[in-house]
Amino acid sequence: MVSPSHEAMHRIFQHDPGLFSRVSRFLGIDIPKPIGATAMPTDLTEASPVERRVDTLLRFETAEQGPFLLAVEAQGKKDPDKPASWAHYVSYLWTKYRVPAALLVVCQDHATAKWAQRSVSSGPPQLPTLTLRPVVAGPHNMPVITDPEEARADLVLASLAAITHAAEPVINAILKALSTALRDAPEDVADPIVEFTAQGMGNRPAKHLWRNLVAADLSFYKSYISEEIREQGREQGLEVGIEVGLTKGRVQRGAEDVLLVLEQRGLDVSDAVRGRITACCDPEVLRQWLTRAVTALRAEDIFEDE
Repeated sequence: MVSPSHEAMHRIFQHDPGLFSRVSRFLGIDIPKPIGATAMPTDLTEASPVERRVDTLLRFETAEQGPFLLAVEAQGKKDPDKPASWAHYVSYLWTKYRVPAALLVVCQDHATAKWAQRSVSSGPPQLPTLTLRPVVAGPHNMPVITDPEEARADLVLASLAAITHAAEPVINAILKALSTALRDAPEDVADPIVEFTAQGMGNRPAKHLWRNLVAADLSFYKSYISEEIREQGREQGLEVGIEVGLTKGRVQRGAEDVLLVLEQRGLDVSDAVRGRITACCDPEVLRQWLTRAVTALRAEDIFEDE
């Protein structure tokens, strides 16, 4: 079964085909700037009963060198059978469309990325004949975007950065920068980024942080992840909280998050409620109030049983 993170690693290029031209500089590739990009059918099945599908296939048009195809493959682990399959994809695409074909492999860990970028030849050392040299995007060469302004400048690239660094210690800072940058983005722009990022985290611990950030920072978006968070909160009393680091501003930010969720949900926040929230000095209490704020019918309900 294909995992959500696998889908996110290649589908983000379908969402924004121009992303590859912006990613290429991090890969050390000098390609002409595309003047057009089109998502193409991914079915590479031949008349034989063996079904073959590339994850994502894009066609780029350039003024300097004409068109070329880019097959994007998401790879979660080492697989000795993949190089042969990738070689088939590239040669088949070249044969079918009669334009140059290239391969981009997107990985989420250093070991897989190092393995994927090896050159593999189909023949013996003396007769290599067909040599596969994939271009690889992964945690070793994708940017670490922890500045909200940098993330805001290219939200799709920031999402890909989060996906490729999902298992890295820096992921918390990347996700926080991305969620902050998304606050000012239109809903139709932010929603796909929220979903791609959520899928890209897979079952890693970072998925919980992203869900919490979405619930507090982006609670007014009607994406499936937001609705899922609310549903889990109603059914299971979901613990929604944001860990923003052990800094002096933690308590203040916690209070701001509680007020943000209440206000974005359209609840009336009286001066008394606002004063009690801003006066609280216990981050655990603020986190409990934030959890209740996601589903509370009235702002006062966050203080229940107290």
